[in-house]
Amino acid sequence: MSTPTQTSSRDFIAPIRRVFSSRDSHMTLILILAIAVATILIPRFSQPRTLTFLTLDVTATLLMALPMTLVMINADIDLSVASTAGLVSASFGVLVQSGVGFWASIAICLLVGLACGLVNAFMTAYVGLPALAVTIGTLALYRGLALVVIGDQSISDFPQWATSAVTGSFGSTGIPYMAIPVILFVILFWLLLHKTPYGRGLFALGYSKQAAEFVGIDTKRSRVISLTLSGLMAALAGIYWTLRYSAAKADNVEGLELVVIAAVVFGGVSVFGGRGSIWGSVCGVLTIGVLNYALRLNRIPEVILVLVTGLLLIGSVVAPSLVDAVRQRLAHRADARTPRVSVAPGAASA
Repeated sequence: MSTPTQTSSRDFIAPIRRVFSSRDSHMTLILILAIAVATILIPRFSQPRTLTFLTLDVTATLLMALPMTLVMINADIDLSVASTAGLVSASFGVLVQSGVGFWASIAICLLVGLACGLVNAFMTAYVGLPALAVTIGTLALYRGLALVVIGDQSISDFPQWATSAVTGSFGSTGIPYMAIPVILFVILFWLLLHKTPYGRGLFALGYSKQAAEFVGIDTKRSRVISLTLSGLMAALAGIYWTLRYSAAKADNVEGLELVVIAAVVFGGVSVFGGRGSIWGSVCGVLTIGVLNYALRLNRIPEVILVLVTGLLLIGSVVAPSLVDAVRQRLAHRADARTPRVSVAPGAASA
């Protein structure tokens, strides 16, 4: 018989145990461990400028990972994000070079990204094609359009104040100006996914489309919003990338879609939908960013960076299945060891 003190102790410990057993807490610990190991093994990693370069490195990935989290939770995927960013980068350079105003060019480029997302959304939600097939096609289409727009030239005629605003930092703190809008976007997407009916509907849609429709969720609308947001945020990533490197090229941001997906899956988003979080994706992006930056500080070849990203992606997909299989096996063993009480034939009627 439990005493009131034992009961209150369990009531106090249970929420703490749930917090520390969550995927988000695990990802936070992994991120802290990665930073600690990098700081110990690489003395230069602890310098203030590391914070600047690391933040600038992960910004484009993070901007695309936030909407990718929504897309994958509802059991879709967007492989065209990097190509959308590349098309926007090419368009941005041509517009600025042609004399279109800076802010007008940004507005037009955001509309380009919005249109790219809407194409994916329409083909997926209304035509009924699989998101994987659609975005593989638009991956090639948008990259080809970028080549048509800008050709093989590189444009660097961007205002100095704009490039400085993107790459600058607050004095000697190492905190870049870009950290402020990035944090705001993280908060906005966290609120959208975890605190609104729309976000809860995404989890239901990813878990079971039929069940989501049965309870009255507009599944087409949900998919359109997430894929359109993906295109819009990819446009922001393309503009950021262009200003950071002060170069608009057709191959900008090429290949980054795999890093985005790897970070999101590593952060706990299920490839089958229905599970994930914004904070987990943020930790996934930052952890991969820390690993890549630490390897670059040690002058590790680029091919190793790609290999690490690929291994993380494979491990993130395989590990949950292995853990579930081990748990089921242990549960079966526990059931097998539990002694079964036999009942005498006449005991039940006695």
